[in-house]
Amino acid sequence: MESIIYVGIDVHKDTYSLCSFDMQKDIFFSQHTIKASTVNVVSYLKKISESNGNAITVCGYEAGPTGYRLCLDLQQQGFNCVIMAPTSIAKTAKDKILKTDRADAQMLARTLAYHSYKQVVLPTENILAIKEVVRLRASVLKSCKKAKQNLLSFLLYHGISYPGGGRESYWTVKFFTWLKTITFASDYLTYCFEEYVSEVSRLIQRLDRLNAKLKELESDKEISEGVKKLKCISGIDTVTAVSLIAETGDFNRFKSAKEFASYTGLIPGRHDSGLSVGNSVGITKQGNQNLRHLLVESAKSIKRATALSHGQKSKRLLARQEGMDSEIINYADRAALRIKSRMRKLELRGINYNKAAVACARELACFAWGMMTNHIQ
Repeated sequence: MESIIYVGIDVHKDTYSLCSFDMQKDIFFSQHTIKASTVNVVSYLKKISESNGNAITVCGYEAGPTGYRLCLDLQQQGFNCVIMAPTSIAKTAKDKILKTDRADAQMLARTLAYHSYKQVVLPTENILAIKEVVRLRASVLKSCKKAKQNLLSFLLYHGISYPGGGRESYWTVKFFTWLKTITFASDYLTYCFEEYVSEVSRLIQRLDRLNAKLKELESDKEISEGVKKLKCISGIDTVTAVSLIAETGDFNRFKSAKEFASYTGLIPGRHDSGLSVGNSVGITKQGNQNLRHLLVESAKSIKRATALSHGQKSKRLLARQEGMDSEIINYADRAALRIKSRMRKLELRGINYNKAAVACARELACFAWGMMTNHIQ
């Protein structure tokens, strides 16, 4: 029987801390900190294997800001490497107190050996590239929202408010035309105001370019079919559909809709203590934050869809559904009506709007999984 050596890698921007673990002997050995590069890791793994009778090496590290590159490179060179989901790794009180690179590498090596983790599924290189565009758009969108808020706060502080209506009328052509009529007695205030407006305009233009790029990606062979299906659901446009697929990868890796909802972090947590059993403690948030945000915003969009309230569909939704299979359209319509009805019932019960949106986003996640895995009966 060939021996197996488990190698934990604590990855950082400039260095990797490695530790080997022999499960049969229950010992850690050969702990080193090396310069961060695939070549150095390969050299370490080969030495470990050779010095232990050509043992099989299995290495792994936590998912984080260093991404998938190291794992992909090692796999391409024939090494067994996995990426572990951080939220799935059990950490003792000692692990939390003794926080060093050496200790982390040991903990990861032991976790690998006992398989006490959930493996991160690696997407294809193409999906990874699309995901970069999606993440860039999300970052710009966040900056754009912040810039808009800064401008509105500046105007509010100086007693200026838009006379053309509520928030839904902001950032329209009419709103920007109104901004041009604003003047200040102070040159300094004029300068600040113009900078705020310029920043908003710049980010809006950048966001428009990224939205256009995501719409181009709709025709990508790997995702085009899935995008067409998801777009049939009210509240999910092209940009959102592309983003959902890029963030998820292969929907079929989830055995059930509940498992996918869990991956998004939208399922309720649970707290048991003594005689107090089964208490819900809000959603876990232990999952893909970007997916969670996309689904919540889509649920809110369904709620705002006025045509659905009258049993009708908007022209844009009809255009997205044109030419699609009737079963897919019926499933999409059931999903939208269910979400809209549930949102209304929750609000009538006095549930906070955002909490209601989260609850409905959880159901929307289940519908999205069903659509992408052909569980639409």
